[in-house]
Amino acid sequence: MTTETIAGTAAAVQSDITAMLRTMLEEDGLDDAEITRETTFHDDLELESIDLVTLAGSLREHYGDRVNLALFIADLDLEEIIALTVGELIDYVVDSLHADGQV
Repeated sequence: MTTETIAGTAAAVQSDITAMLRTMLEEDGLDDAEITRETTFHDDLELESIDLVTLAGSLREHYGDRVNLALFIADLDLEEIIALTVGELIDYVVDSLHADGQV
């Protein structure tokens, strides 16, 4: 796999995740929040655990069983979950797709 392929996949995944987050944030009137790779789910987007469950469902619906946010989060301690960034999630999704042969 080339660096260009990985970068293209990461950009597509970032676009997908940003759209999912915008839909979720729209319900709370926060859809104009800036979402970058450095954006944290807890401090910047003010997402709660139930929101992560919703996001997990959206990811599973979009990518299928090969992307399991609950499994990814289960390997993190509380401090890591609180500090989780959009970029870390993007990297996890790209790695999951790559491991599954989708990239």
